Amino acid sequence: MTSTPRDQQRYAAPSAGVAAGAQSATPPAVRFAYDRHTWKEIVHLLANLPLGVFGFAYVVVVVVLGLGLSVTVIGLPLLAAGLLGARQLGKAERARARALLGVRVEESTPIPASPRRHGGLLPWLWTSLRDPVAWRNVLYEFVRLPWGILTFTVTVVSLFLAWPVLGFVVRGLSNVDRMMVRSLLSPSDSLERRIAELESDRGVVVDTAAADLRRIERDLHDGAQARLVALAMGLGLAKEKLLEDPDAAAVMVDEAHGEVKLALRELRDLARGIHPAVLTDRGLDAALSSVASRCTVPVTVAVDLPARPAAAIEGIAYFTVSELLQNISKHSRARTASVEVWRSAERLLIQVEDDGVGGARIGGGTGMAGLAERLDAVDGLLVLESPEGGPTVVTAELPWRDRGPKD
Repeated sequence: MTSTPRDQQRYAAPSAGVAAGAQSATPPAVRFAYDRHTWKEIVHLLANLPLGVFGFAYVVVVVVLGLGLSVTVIGLPLLAAGLLGARQLGKAERARARALLGVRVEESTPIPASPRRHGGLLPWLWTSLRDPVAWRNVLYEFVRLPWGILTFTVTVVSLFLAWPVLGFVVRGLSNVDRMMVRSLLSPSDSLERRIAELESDRGVVVDTAAADLRRIERDLHDGAQARLVALAMGLGLAKEKLLEDPDAAAVMVDEAHGEVKLALRELRDLARGIHPAVLTDRGLDAALSSVASRCTVPVTVAVDLPARPAAAIEGIAYFTVSELLQNISKHSRARTASVEVWRSAERLLIQVEDDGVGGARIGGGTGMAGLAERLDAVDGLLVLESPEGGPTVVTAELPWRDRGPKD
């Protein structure tokens, strides 16, 4: 029996349909059910156990051995060296958390310098033993061993018995790990705020120093330098007239002598504005008495200090009082004023009072805002009480630092 082309076409169609059905039933390509972030978290949780065992063993041996031998000579140096090693463990943990968990935690406090750069073994030892970052790293290694056992066990069991919910389990455990890293391996909020304040204060100090340098340059250019140039020209003319007209030359020399006196006075005032010699030689009491004698208002000065503070603190105190007395001369319309300086615990206190009209404000255009910023830059404080009608009381606080051998 022969088949027609139509029959052949009819019988071939089902075969083509079966082939198409077989092709559509082919399963998709094999791939992982979770993305790379989930697998990074799984690797992190599985690595918690071996790394936790190593970290726990390290801190137990170092801390227990260091504390146990602290009664001997090698105990505290061993503990300090162990804390430096704990810092390195914390650095490695931060790198692991950054690579696998996406947590970026930076170490804001520097590692204590070597004994040679730190001024000796005892200062370095004391700084290392008080290092808060190292002790938080030690606490992290203590806590992480039981946590590492838990995360390793739960992750392994979930890999084989709870595959559908593995992603949720891993994410929850990883979030706890992220919280531990942020809380124990990062500086505290107060430390971060303090660092930000110091960075801001450093900018204020740099700006103030630059402004002072510009002021000194301007004063030299407009004052003493101009007088010295005029002096040189006058002496040159006097030299030319010395033989022709001795009387005129004598007059010109006399004028040059007056210019020399004025130039010396301006240089003396400029040097006093930079750092007065009386402050270096005799201290705050004599220096403040000297600046008070130039005030247009009678000023009483009382300085009660057991010793001279560091040169930098002494200079800041002097210029603070000097600027406040200038404000009294210009704006207060006072009849009397007083300056008191004393030490209270670790602070140097300055109080300047006048019986003027009052009404002074920090931002009132009298330079008080700049003075407050300069004091704040050195961890100081400025408090102003000036009701309308007076009196005005300004209290300044500075940190006390003992005078060193270089002062």
